[in-house]
Amino acid sequence: MKAGWREAAFNNGWTYRDRVPRSAAGILVSEWLADRYRHSDAVLWQQRIAAGELDWNGALLAVDRALQGGETLCWRRPPWLEKAIPDQWETIHDDGDLLVINKPSGLPVMPGGGFLHHTLMALLEPTGARPVHRLGRFTSGLQVCARTPQTRALWSKQFRPDGGCRKVYQAWSQRVPGLELGQCLTVSSDVVERPHPLLGWIWGPEPFDGAPICKRLSAHSELELLERRAEGDRLQVTITTGRPHQIRIHLAQLGSPLLGDPLYLMNREISATATPGDGGYRLHAWRLSGLPHLRELNLLVDPPSEGDQALRNSIKREK
Repeated sequence: MKAGWREAAFNNGWTYRDRVPRSAAGILVSEWLADRYRHSDAVLWQQRIAAGELDWNGALLAVDRALQGGETLCWRRPPWLEKAIPDQWETIHDDGDLLVINKPSGLPVMPGGGFLHHTLMALLEPTGARPVHRLGRFTSGLQVCARTPQTRALWSKQFRPDGGCRKVYQAWSQRVPGLELGQCLTVSSDVVERPHPLLGWIWGPEPFDGAPICKRLSAHSELELLERRAEGDRLQVTITTGRPHQIRIHLAQLGSPLLGDPLYLMNREISATATPGDGGYRLHAWRLSGLPHLRELNLLVDPPSEGDQALRNSIKREK
């Protein structure tokens, strides 16, 4: 294991608790859980019940049964192996409360997607800081954290669509048709929730084929072409909204997905085997401005120096 990385390790498992509503009376436990947690179907929930992973009102649930409504269900997820992650970062700003770091690619911010203890939130515990917002696991760059709840609440508001934060990213994408050096392009298409065979529903671009849509969120991105190579375009992307996977989705909506993105593909398609936490793309939180107490300070951190080689490697994998 190279220096600066936390080795893969087993965690202690995870416990989920649910209070069943009265309206669920008569529905099988496995069916209710499959509808609530769409990453697993009813058959898998039946297997978990048979393996003794679920409690019903504090007692082991031995067999699948119909709900009465009002029960407390508890699922104890067994320990699982978390992958190796970077465990070091560069501090960009620290005033004793506010902490801004240069998050390395590959480090998840919050628990989820197969990670529990191998996260930035866990690594930050000795500092007393917690994340204010969330970058994707394979998005590097400016990550804002704070030590007090008051500061976290204040800054969290600034990252919302009506906040004053200006977020600028660098991204490598497939060539964007019609966009030339120095030109800007505004993308205002909605981010929509679409079916996915592994996760049930997933955020993505609006499909061509009229597939069902569960939810939609307005989103706004501004693109500027910084560099054009044979491999693809290096873009400056400014966002005023912070929708899930917004930049990845907007570029896929244009027909120019991020190079190496395993999930969001050409023709607004979504891979049936990939998930949002899979890496391979190059996305970097480059600049932040317009934040409380720092309105005169523009935070900036350039993309990692190994970015170009990683880009070439991801393109080779695609071919």
